[in-house]
Amino acid sequence: MALPPLDDTIAAIATAAGSGAIGVVRLSGSDAYQVADSVFRGAKGAVPSSTPAGRAVYGAVADGPVLIDEAVMLTFRSPHSYTGQDVVELQTHGGPAVMRRVLDACLSAGARSAGPGEFTLRAYLNGRIDLAQAEAVLDLVNASSDAARRNAALGLSGALSQRLGAIQTDLTSAYAAVQAAFDYPEEGVEAARLGEPLARAAATVDQLLATVEAGRLSRHGARLAVIGRPNAGKSSLLNALLGYQRSLVSSTPGTTRDYLEAPMVMGGVPVTVIDTAGIRAAADHVEAGGVELSRTIARGADIRLLLIDGASPLSAEDIALAKEVAGSEGGVNVYVASKADLEPAWSEGELRRIIGEAALVRVSVVSSAGLAELQQVVAERLLGDAAAAELWISNERHAQALSIVRDRLEAAVDAPHDIASLELLDALTALATVTGRDGVAEETLSSIFANFCVGK
Repeated sequence: MALPPLDDTIAAIATAAGSGAIGVVRLSGSDAYQVADSVFRGAKGAVPSSTPAGRAVYGAVADGPVLIDEAVMLTFRSPHSYTGQDVVELQTHGGPAVMRRVLDACLSAGARSAGPGEFTLRAYLNGRIDLAQAEAVLDLVNASSDAARRNAALGLSGALSQRLGAIQTDLTSAYAAVQAAFDYPEEGVEAARLGEPLARAAATVDQLLATVEAGRLSRHGARLAVIGRPNAGKSSLLNALLGYQRSLVSSTPGTTRDYLEAPMVMGGVPVTVIDTAGIRAAADHVEAGGVELSRTIARGADIRLLLIDGASPLSAEDIALAKEVAGSEGGVNVYVASKADLEPAWSEGELRRIIGEAALVRVSVVSSAGLAELQQVVAERLLGDAAAAELWISNERHAQALSIVRDRLEAAVDAPHDIASLELLDALTALATVTGRDGVAEETLSSIFANFCVGK
């Protein structure tokens, strides 16, 4: 799909759909000020095209003789704007009818309706930001947790681009050393000139790739299954973690026969907590279906909380379930002893013989003891070593490109110089697709910016 033209003037509503105190219509392009001249009336006769950059001017927006709304106009001059072009923003009351009418007036005055992400696309194509920063804009808009917001803000600031720039410098240095061997074969290539930059680049790539899972979780969230035998306290634990009653609590075993989901944030990671039916030998086919569903959910979860009644002796069902969870593939296991406000009926050592060194936390939904520790343990287990990293790779496209770079680096280390040269060139090409510094195929750009909202 061809990219839209860059030399015309575009307009779009830049605030979220729905009613709000303030709404913004944004104009960008060579005729942005001329379009604004047609629709904006300054309170003191101010004309947009003669207004200095960086000014806020009070007035009104009109469509010919018809007044639409009071407004504040903000002015930005090329190249010192978000898009690198002349930009005018009209701030009015945020009602849907007002915003639609203001946009229609701008379109009637000669602007074209902007496509998804077209303002950010212009910012990229005009050199205001690189492609990694452009994608960070989308991540920032869509961030549903503080970890995702922080990571996106770092990407927008250029932190990822700087790390990638360091990798590119090392790859370029190694590539130059190999090329020198072709020009001066009798001299060869000093091991340091090739090995050291390759080692630095590989180490940096490995550091970034180690954060991919944490980045995925911060962006898309994790699924946490609360499992255990009936009456272990699963529903009570769900309610305690959420801070409100989401699940019905009853002393009757087998009350929960389906499952309940609820969103929350643990350690900055969005988590969907799932309260499942108690796992035991079912009394009827309905409960049997709920038990099997519990097991299916547990197998597909990113993290499993096995809740065991801490005030009752370990039963054969508890031991069997602990062994089942310990032998699960994929995901992370955390073991939780409930009812910590009561006298414990079993020792940690009894369970350790089954679960080994896995995390074990004692909690009480009555006193709230252990709840904060449990959330911290869950976050640590989800994020792993990446928890201490400043920047996470949360974009799948970036992760794929870095994996290619790592593979090409590994292939280049012991390869003959002619092969190493090709491998390093492939690595540099893959790296460039992340930042877009050397250009990116139009199909790739169209695919990336199609995910943006109109007006951004």
